[in-house]
Amino acid sequence: MNPLCDLLGISHPLLQAPMAGAAHGRLAAAVSAAGGLGMVGVHAGADASWLAAQADEARAAGPFGIGLLLWRLADDDAMLDAALRTRPTLLALSFGDPTPYVSRVHAAGALLAVQVQDAAGAVQALEAGADVLVAQGTEAGGHTGGVATLPLLQQVLPLGERAAVPVVAAGGIATGRALAGVLTMGAHGVWVGTRFAATREGALSDGAKRRIVAADATDTVLTHVFDLVQEAPWPDPFPGRALRNRTTERWHGREDELASRLPQVQATFRAALERDDRDVAHVYAGQASGVVDDLPSAGAVVADLVDEARRWLARATTLAGDLDGDDRGVNP
Repeated sequence: MNPLCDLLGISHPLLQAPMAGAAHGRLAAAVSAAGGLGMVGVHAGADASWLAAQADEARAAGPFGIGLLLWRLADDDAMLDAALRTRPTLLALSFGDPTPYVSRVHAAGALLAVQVQDAAGAVQALEAGADVLVAQGTEAGGHTGGVATLPLLQQVLPLGERAAVPVVAAGGIATGRALAGVLTMGAHGVWVGTRFAATREGALSDGAKRRIVAADATDTVLTHVFDLVQEAPWPDPFPGRALRNRTTERWHGREDELASRLPQVQATFRAALERDDRDVAHVYAGQASGVVDDLPSAGAVVADLVDEARRWLARATTLAGDLDGDDRGVNP
């Protein structure tokens, strides 16, 4: 069995990213029911009662997780206690130092995943006592770092192997081919966001989902523009990968000017949100948008990813033959 699956009590090494605003209890439940690990993302303004309700919905389908932002906990860690009271299988912490919170997570009986964006973050997470490492490449949607998934995995996988801690690959993964690829590299599973955001159960608006389906891999930008507009104090090392639109075209690279005109821009942005105008309002999505072209159920996504990965992994011997100059076709 896969060590990650054994650890989490799931059938498939597939974790749905806890995307704030997109990953509510309904999506988490659908993924868990299909054999993966569904996760609830805690958005700004969420309270303990909202989180408890989402967790109840997710828990009914099996093991589930909750994702929290470390930089928010630094100011107020009450949401950590609220999350742990829901008894998640996995508590994921991202974008900061997890060290102050590890003992509380383990004391509550939860496993701890730490999402990292570079090798230094992986070392810090392992020293803190993480049970799972999530290596997030910059291809990912939403807030992320600056190292691409493949180079990051080549640094983080050996660290996880030496510590006997499972490593999960994140960033740009939306197909079974990609799942098979990172498994052959030595990853124990994948953390998938954009593909699950564009599903029937995803909590994004219809307009946001349509924009993801229509987008190409080249249609994203790493930017702090939407953080400024929403007055979300994200740390500078973690810009957000979003779909390009009129707002990014106007303000990306002109953040100082944006700050000076913030009230007017905010009024326009909020009006766009109300009418679901994603040519102005944001859509956080990764470069995997280029291979997302439909809006299936989350369960169908899990099944398709697993089935396709199995076909590619079954051809591993044939693929290995290419190292000896064998150029036979390998399409599964």
